[in-house]
Amino acid sequence: MAARTVAVVLAGGLGERMGAGRPKQLIEVGGRPILAHAVAAFDAHPGIDEVLVVMAAGHLREAGVIAAPFRSVTGVVEGGATRTASTVAALRVLEQHPGDARVLFHDAARPFVEAPVIDRVLAALDGHDAVAVGVPSPDTIVVVEDGVVASMPPRETMSRFQTPQGFRLGTLRKAYELALADPALRATDDCGIVHRYLPDVPIRVVEGSERNLKVTQPLDAVVAEHLATEDPP
Repeated sequence: MAARTVAVVLAGGLGERMGAGRPKQLIEVGGRPILAHAVAAFDAHPGIDEVLVVMAAGHLREAGVIAAPFRSVTGVVEGGATRTASTVAALRVLEQHPGDARVLFHDAARPFVEAPVIDRVLAALDGHDAVAVGVPSPDTIVVVEDGVVASMPPRETMSRFQTPQGFRLGTLRKAYELALADPALRATDDCGIVHRYLPDVPIRVVEGSERNLKVTQPLDAVVAEHLATEDPP
């Protein structure tokens, strides 16, 4: 029997940079909440067996109403104060799933993830335990120390990470066990946890999409509203 595949939609952030007075994932673009767009992408994908929504504290009822129409949603749970804490909340819910289960973690603030991107993550998980999504950086990236350029890595080696990030569940569990025992733990995403605490696990990077933007600033919402009116390529 094939291992199940779970998509975890992380909606635990409060979106303070948006200045909207409510979590950005509840803001509407194209006539429906950003969270609904993100959940819909995984609910419609034939490779996803279930969807778990991790929502900011105090907003579970709203998230539950948004998630209710989607057949694949198996739960809406409260997230933590950080991205790491929200992932840990999801891992607790998935405790009964076997270690070979595939799990994809996606930012709810990325409403326009496309099926081909999900396809590439799932395909890569057939041969890897950790998969990231990236797009080439069009800008020169520099390392700055004390206000001075310290180094300029070759642009062709740089990639801007997106989500979903995919894992074999057992690998991510092990990485988080090690991470949570580290009092100096600092991380911004789950691939970062695997890279730091399981350095021998290669992280495969697959192609993302420029449509898969993250709504973080007010201008992003303007762009998202425009994208919501377009048919994906």
